[in-house]
Amino acid sequence: MDDRGRAVDAAREPETAGDAADAIPGGAAAADATAALGDADSDAAAAPSGAAVTSEDAADNAADAAQGDAAAAPSDTAATQGDMKPDATLSSRSASNAVPPRVRNSRIVRFMSEGNQVKWVLAGKAALCGLVGGILVIVYRALLGWGGAVARGIFSYLGAHPAMIAVWVLAALGVGLLISWMVRKVPMGSGSGIPQVKGVLLNGLTMPALPVLGVRYLGGTLCSVFGLSLGREGPSIQIGAAGSQLVSQKIAHSKDEEKLLVAGGAAAGLSAAFNAPLSGMMFALEEMYRSFSPLVLLTAASASLTADIAAKYFFGLTPVLDFSTVRQISSLWTFLWMIPLGFLVGLVGALTNHMLLGAQTLYNKLPQWSRVPLSLLVALPVGLFFPWALGGGEQMIRMAENVMPSLSLLVLMVVVKMVFTSTSFGSGVPGGIFMPILAIGTACGGACGMALYKMGVIYLGDITAFAIYGMAAALAASVKAPITAILLTVEMSGSLVHMLPVALCAFSALFVSDAIKTKPIYAELLSRYLASHGGAETEKRGNAIAEFPVEPGSKADGAMIASLDLPASGVLVTVIRGGREIIPYDSTRIAAGDYLVIVFPSVHMRSVHRRMNALCRGTVLRT
Repeated sequence: MDDRGRAVDAAREPETAGDAADAIPGGAAAADATAALGDADSDAAAAPSGAAVTSEDAADNAADAAQGDAAAAPSDTAATQGDMKPDATLSSRSASNAVPPRVRNSRIVRFMSEGNQVKWVLAGKAALCGLVGGILVIVYRALLGWGGAVARGIFSYLGAHPAMIAVWVLAALGVGLLISWMVRKVPMGSGSGIPQVKGVLLNGLTMPALPVLGVRYLGGTLCSVFGLSLGREGPSIQIGAAGSQLVSQKIAHSKDEEKLLVAGGAAAGLSAAFNAPLSGMMFALEEMYRSFSPLVLLTAASASLTADIAAKYFFGLTPVLDFSTVRQISSLWTFLWMIPLGFLVGLVGALTNHMLLGAQTLYNKLPQWSRVPLSLLVALPVGLFFPWALGGGEQMIRMAENVMPSLSLLVLMVVVKMVFTSTSFGSGVPGGIFMPILAIGTACGGACGMALYKMGVIYLGDITAFAIYGMAAALAASVKAPITAILLTVEMSGSLVHMLPVALCAFSALFVSDAIKTKPIYAELLSRYLASHGGAETEKRGNAIAEFPVEPGSKADGAMIASLDLPASGVLVTVIRGGREIIPYDSTRIAAGDYLVIVFPSVHMRSVHRRMNALCRGTVLRT
């Protein structure tokens, strides 16, 4: 019997299964399987004897192990529990950590099974993290709102007093150097923040929460004062995740539970930024984790709802983008125009991705200290001649919805916003692209609607609806999160009447984006971040546990476990099917919808995720 078989047999011990059968899914076998990894911090020892280590695994694991050796200091050899037996360190799914004693004895949840106890205690922790993250995002929203108002006032003043432009330029150079220094010291605080959070959840990166919060607050406010085309939604997601991390370090019982709470904090950040809890919850599932795990759903929902309550208390019940007055399109035949609209906006969304990444590439050829000052100087002509392009783009969206600009102005909005967002974001300043993408899509959709109106195809009242549908299409094409785009539009409009045209438009845009092989913007930004920063910030110790959903059409769908090319450094401890756990035998056949629970050394997280994604993702969805 090979090592993988012995690990599975060990997982069947009655005392282990009885202690954790109702705990977090995968807990029944995780403890013994974790111990069965043995000396898994070395590549060869972690591999089951029946599984050959491929060259790709060997290269990935060697690189990860080299990073771990470089980061480990002599003082790290102190005889702590984790150091004495790092590979026996149990995750939140393990029997010893699954149900804390005080939870079992609680009068409130005593009548529940242990699994339900764990779920509802986790939901309570997520609600606390969501409240903290929501409050932090509320402060950030207030600061950026103030900064945007100051920027509009400053550029209006400069237009009337050109002599003061020289003073503004000197201030921009000084502030640019300060922001450059901050992002150099805390690279996790640069850019959108969403790729960094994905790296924490999926690639084992560590996030210095307090320094990140400092850069986000100070750097983000300064960028808003100078009018850069940046959104607050991406940074809000990271702020929510950082606040949740600070809380979870005190209340979580394992690293895996801490990551679940960080994912909940990320959902809370988007919920508080938009006053849209369903979109925040779906974004955590669809974009951050790229799976619909029940535990992620639970934490994301709990944190999002709590953050939304806090945001509504401070900012009122109206969403950030209120489309409640937008009426349904006038005829069923107009629905057919959603497909060409989605195609066109999908091309614009793909072009936006290429411009953002291209600008980042060009900026990287410049000295690091000069990038931010240059992006601030670009804001001067934009603020003087195109003030509606300043900030994230809320003013553009309101213009497209209420003012009915001319066709030429709408086209100009698309071009200026794309270029200005590229020059702003590409420099590495602490700001996001979520809202600018929505603004670009809104202007593009409005331009299409205006053109069709001039041709006599649609009614005047349909133009605003086209603008909103274009917003969802741009998000679907650029981020490749169509469900989030649809839900966001529904929440902003407060009505389900727009769901069908929005869905047609969003999936048409996604089809075009996939057809021309456009990479999801946040995934590509994460790859670039890992290439330049990831090695020094990866978790180095202990074991990790992760679950991977099997998608229809994937290599694992319909295959027997014996035929799967599983990671050599991991152990498959259980298969979750519906509401029950299945002990994995070589003859067990995997079905779409199953969750494969893998235990592996943390230093191999990147290679394990790569191999399991190749096995479990459907051929249509793999990018």
